[in-house]
Amino acid sequence: MIKLTGLIVKAISGFYYVEAADALYECKARGAFRKQKISPSVGDRAEITVPDDGYASLESILPRKNYLVRPPLANLDRLFIVASASEPSPSTLIIDKISAVAVNKGIEPIVIFTKSDLADCSDLVNTYQDAGIRSLQYSIKTGSGKNELLSLISGKLSAFTGNTGVGKSSLLNALFPQLSIETGEISRKLGRGRHTTRHSELYKVGGGYVADTPGFSTVDIERYEMIRKDELQNCFPEFEEYIPQCRFTGCSHTCEKGCAVIGAMEDGKIHRSRHNSYKAIYNEVKDIPEWKSSAKRNTNHAQ
Repeated sequence: MIKLTGLIVKAISGFYYVEAADALYECKARGAFRKQKISPSVGDRAEITVPDDGYASLESILPRKNYLVRPPLANLDRLFIVASASEPSPSTLIIDKISAVAVNKGIEPIVIFTKSDLADCSDLVNTYQDAGIRSLQYSIKTGSGKNELLSLISGKLSAFTGNTGVGKSSLLNALFPQLSIETGEISRKLGRGRHTTRHSELYKVGGGYVADTPGFSTVDIERYEMIRKDELQNCFPEFEEYIPQCRFTGCSHTCEKGCAVIGAMEDGKIHRSRHNSYKAIYNEVKDIPEWKSSAKRNTNHAQ
């Protein structure tokens, strides 16, 4: 029997697939994980034991630098937020919710607008660039944006996430044809794509690791990714230089007179759509009890 340290690249049906020592091991988790309320996840660094015969055993999870509940992924460097220029139309509120969660967890958000051959998203790209968030347009048909995307993937552990139907899996297939990830047609009746990705999985491509994850149509911060109201301001990078200039300590930056953030928005230094998203998210989280916030923050973290 030998002991190895590796990376969980897939978790499905109670089995964990760990890449270690240039090999892939199918592992079963020890019962202690259930007692400790730890859920091993894709992206975790794990210690395993490999017997002479039979299944390898997942022994322990090394400390995480971050963790996403939905999709369940650990230790991300970058989160690519995929939206489409058309079919379906982009939702800035959903993009801003996901980017806020990423910033809060120390993950770099990068916004990609696919299907740029159908519509021009230059204004939206500029909105996020001005906010200090990398953003670009990408077209599968023309290949525009491909080289920049590949450079951002290299050497990093990244996930691609966003609404169903935005072309997330198609984008990965275009970048890395060897993946052959299942894709779905847009439903004309519903105006959105059918769910095709059923689990999270890391792919070793482009000099890094990327994950394809189940698509979703909404992000429920209260249920999945808790951000306390006093932390939310720090999840909008463009607010940073103005927060110290606010007239009152503890300013919510939603309606107060003398708020420098609101002033910057009115002067065109902060985009109005971003501030509108901030207010919408703030109103969602402002009444969440502190005990509930703390409980959510401590859930699903490897100790």
